[in-house]
Amino acid sequence: MLANAPRPLPRKLERRRHQRVPIALLGRYMLADRQEYPCQTIDMSPGGAHVAGPVKGEIGERVIAYLEHIGRLEGEITRHTEQGFAFSIAAAMRKRDKIASQLTWLANRQDLGLPEDRRHERVAPRLTSTVVRLESGRELGARIIDVSLSGAGLALEQKLPLGTPVTVGNTPAIVVRHFKGGIAVEFRLMLSPDRLDEGVVL
Repeated sequence: MLANAPRPLPRKLERRRHQRVPIALLGRYMLADRQEYPCQTIDMSPGGAHVAGPVKGEIGERVIAYLEHIGRLEGEITRHTEQGFAFSIAAAMRKRDKIASQLTWLANRQDLGLPEDRRHERVAPRLTSTVVRLESGRELGARIIDVSLSGAGLALEQKLPLGTPVTVGNTPAIVVRHFKGGIAVEFRLMLSPDRLDEGVVL
């Protein structure tokens, strides 16, 4: 072998275009049967994720996942593991760049032992009246209970199905939880920290 010959890439790097970050994020996922299951990530990259979950699905099956801090992801199951399965992430370059930034921040926070940021801090806004608009164009009156950087609690008479896309005021979101007298939504894009005060308007 020539002394200046290029060294082959490690097998791991040949197989994976994106470096995976060990990260534990809670979430849930939906398979082709439209059933939802809880999950937790084991590691993740902008191109795919390895999750622990109760149902592994079929190789090649479409999966939709909702992960804390990351939001909604779509992809296909690529392999089964002892804990669950790995899936590819189908996303545009802009979305992948955003995921990469989020993973970098989360990994640094974890390594440095930093406290949670304000994404889970909730405030009660002064203006509580809002409108929840469905994709069909139907509008439902609602009252904002509290708001965080990543979502909001809404007092709403109608129980919208989990995963329903909605627009709260002017803010795109998705229904992620039910509670007595209302729903919780997760924003498609997190709010800017400087908006999170009692004067926040969605």
